[in-house]
Amino acid sequence: MSVKTSIILCTYNEVKYIKNIITELEKNIPNLELVIVDDFSSDGTVEILKKLNHNNKYKVVFRKKSRSLASAFVRGIIETTGDYIGWIDTNMSELTPRFNEMIAELETGSDLIILSRFIEGGGDNRIFLRAFCSKYFNILCRVIFRIPIKDFTSSIFLMKKKVLDEVTFLGYGYGDFFLEFLYNVHQKGFKIKEISYVQKKDEDDSDSKSSPNLIKFSYLGFMYILRIFATLMRRKN
Repeated sequence: MSVKTSIILCTYNEVKYIKNIITELEKNIPNLELVIVDDFSSDGTVEILKKLNHNNKYKVVFRKKSRSLASAFVRGIIETTGDYIGWIDTNMSELTPRFNEMIAELETGSDLIILSRFIEGGGDNRIFLRAFCSKYFNILCRVIFRIPIKDFTSSIFLMKKKVLDEVTFLGYGYGDFFLEFLYNVHQKGFKIKEISYVQKKDEDDSDSKSSPNLIKFSYLGFMYILRIFATLMRRKN
């Protein structure tokens, strides 16, 4: 029997994407365990999830209020039982076939696979400011952390369960939680591999967890930088 792959979806007002991402994940990943954590969506996402999950095919957690993305992901981890555990943004359904490539890489010796925009063959087609800031923020991460990862803020990754047995996610923050996690995974000596992908253009979707809202993006950038220095301070202590 093939290994079980657990994919975590963290949702908040994802009515535009939720059906398609679930369909594509089921189509492209054999022996899939789908874990969905919803943060009190108000746009119909909850109703869609209840309808799609009428036979309890998926593990769905409905939280009573919106919390951080990091805490949603950590809540999802608790529900997983797979050999491999991963994450994807709900608006990235076109990338679900890449999970088979990522699974193959895990089976040949890697411990964590990241789809990366900033290695050869990758790219970022979002609006200029977002793409520019992401690129140079990731360079900053690489310089400060002194580890050879090019994309610390990827929206799709897959890892072996043993990684989570040794490295804990801290359940606060937005995407910045992954910065600290990657740093700690590298420090533990796990093998991290990046595979190229091209991020598509932004969509006008200000409410979802995948929102490209620039005000929110600027705020998150500031929080990400704080997370870098907090990570290094914890390491020194």
